[in-house]
Amino acid sequence: MIVERIMTKDVFTLTPEHTLQDANQLMREKKIRHLPIINTEKQLVGLVAQRDIKNTITHLLNQDEEKKILQTPISEIMTKHPLVGHPLDFVEEVALLFYEHKIGCLPIISHKKLVGILTDSDLLYNYIELTGATKPSSRIDIRIKDEAGILHDITGVIAQYNANILSILLHPDISPNHQVISIRVKSMNPVPIIRALRKEGFDVLWPNTPGMDL
Repeated sequence: MIVERIMTKDVFTLTPEHTLQDANQLMREKKIRHLPIINTEKQLVGLVAQRDIKNTITHLLNQDEEKKILQTPISEIMTKHPLVGHPLDFVEEVALLFYEHKIGCLPIISHKKLVGILTDSDLLYNYIELTGATKPSSRIDIRIKDEAGILHDITGVIAQYNANILSILLHPDISPNHQVISIRVKSMNPVPIIRALRKEGFDVLWPNTPGMDL
């Protein structure tokens, strides 16, 4: 998946001449945490986060100073030359960028102009959508050996019960040469599938509630 599919295209922006008060008010009204700062040609020149404003005001001693500082131009506190992305970047690569640099948003640039913005909330929502967790479904976790053909065998068992698979995720297991595969199936009653998987010798880790007749 590429960034263009999940980024916000209607971006709220300000210019360097706007004040902290302008930024603070816009963020509150639109319930956003980041504001790209652009020039008259819609080129990105900086980025202001909600925490930048809070950190600035925190150091003030009285209300009069707060009123004064809120008239400060954004250009004095904005992050210049922020990290940026492109609409055709892969979401997986961009997510790694968020993780490595601990950023909360990424302005998206095309032909030197701001065309969108991607936030950590966008990435999280996209992940949730990919897992199928927003749909009526059940998750089955299975410990498998790192061998070819096992996924084919598992999906074959699930297919016998006409249950559509919404997502498949793999992650490492604590046991050497093993992985845990998390499969989300479009079924609110996965018990028959779990019984069949265990009958075929698969190590089903979840669901495994005490007292459940599996």
